Amino acid sequence: MMEHGGNIYRLAEELKIQERKIIDFSASINPLGISKKVKAEIRKNLKYLNKYPDLESKKLRKYIAQYHGIEPEMILCGNGSTELIYLITRALKPKGVLIPAPTFSEYERACRISNELRVTSYELKKENNFDINTDEFITTMEGGHSKLQTPNSNPPFPPLLKGGVGGLFDMAFLCNPNNPTGRQLKRELVLKIADAARRQKCYLVVDEAFIDFCPEDSVINLVRDNPYLIVLRSMTKFYALSGLRIGYGVFPSQLIERLKAFKEPWSVNSLAQRAAVVALKDKAYRAETYRLIKEEKRFIENRLKRMGIKYFPSKTNFYLLRLDGRDGIYKQLGKKAILVRDCSDFKGLGSSYIRIAVKSRRENNILLKSLAEYIKERRWE
Repeated sequence: MMEHGGNIYRLAEELKIQERKIIDFSASINPLGISKKVKAEIRKNLKYLNKYPDLESKKLRKYIAQYHGIEPEMILCGNGSTELIYLITRALKPKGVLIPAPTFSEYERACRISNELRVTSYELKKENNFDINTDEFITTMEGGHSKLQTPNSNPPFPPLLKGGVGGLFDMAFLCNPNNPTGRQLKRELVLKIADAARRQKCYLVVDEAFIDFCPEDSVINLVRDNPYLIVLRSMTKFYALSGLRIGYGVFPSQLIERLKAFKEPWSVNSLAQRAAVVALKDKAYRAETYRLIKEEKRFIENRLKRMGIKYFPSKTNFYLLRLDGRDGIYKQLGKKAILVRDCSDFKGLGSSYIRIAVKSRRENNILLKSLAEYIKERRWE
């Protein structure tokens, strides 16, 4: 299994404390937690857990369709969007896949274990804040090599050299905003890449797991007009439904039946289906989330600047930090029951990088104070 944020269980076991005593900055979850309306809906539906969930998530798909102004027939729901990532590679069987680096690790893992697909990375540069150069990405997707990253030593499979439909690649992944960098592409730039993918006959999978923090850049309503565009959405980040596992994808109509043929049944439980509908309806929760995140991000950025810590500007509820020469920060914070995301396993990053979530003021203060203490201690070493 790949390393991910949110593994409070391992740290609690190491420290011999209860999980609730861990302050988890490694998972980028809404600090408001689950909305009161969602909690009430879950309690109300507990008595129905003796029944199988709706196999097709019809009510949820109908509401998602209304929410986005699309057709329910284009939607598949999953056990988080991660299930759909694996479903896509398993069902569509691409021959050559292009993935930016650094980005969410499950894209590559899904490709590696689905028919042993060969993967090529498009390297993002820290000098450019890890932003994607749209024109270069398109050139690479169409067969150029200017930004292809040299694979790590002893990779599970060799890098892609040839294959794909009409060129090197017949599938590309794009995380927008990107995890772990927090950087986002404007809607018109994603559209430009999607148009190029259509010409190339290359499926473009746009993972919008964090797009709720900048919804104006979503391309979810453009899928109906592009047979090579796929958009994934997660409800585990913005709506804090991580434990219930709920996500969905919007797919070109001609792909739906093939995807269904490869999909496991009953992967979306009854509570997740009901909770998702209520969460999408909760306008007050969304408004409060925007207010809180904006306020806390301003506070965190000011403190990081005062400490001289390099952070990458983010459109999401998390930050990528670079602490050169301070490789031990992850372990030192862990000793204080503060869990941050060690980014050393992301391609293109290293042990100097960590990712932190935006949490409550009290929790943010604890983290920032601990960071300041660590920097002061290292300065005197």
